[in-house]
Amino acid sequence: MKKVNVEGVAKLPSFSHATIAGDVIYVSGTFGLKPDSMELVEGGMGAQTSQTIENIGKILEGCGASFDNVAKMNVYVSDMSLFGEMNEAYMDAFGESPPARISIGAVELALGALVEMDCIAHID
Repeated sequence: MKKVNVEGVAKLPSFSHATIAGDVIYVSGTFGLKPDSMELVEGGMGAQTSQTIENIGKILEGCGASFDNVAKMNVYVSDMSLFGEMNEAYMDAFGESPPARISIGAVELALGALVEMDCIAHID
């Protein structure tokens, strides 16, 4: 097993950005934090979703993978009335062929985030 942390993506000290076990990557819960900062991006749900996805992309890259390797995304939304805004930003990133996904709403997230995502990916 290998723990992975990448430069440019802030994280809480209590976990690694990802763990690689065999040919599977487990990306930890990730927020829409500004690069090298524990501060959330401004602009609401859409901006936080886009930044979260960008941060996950950097983590996957640090693991030798990309979004093409993602099998499952888990999305946690603090307020389901913002689901449409999250989903629009999500679809902008993933287009016509997104990975399998679950969205869980009405959760209180660390740092006051509106959205948190994690994923499971496969290394080719």
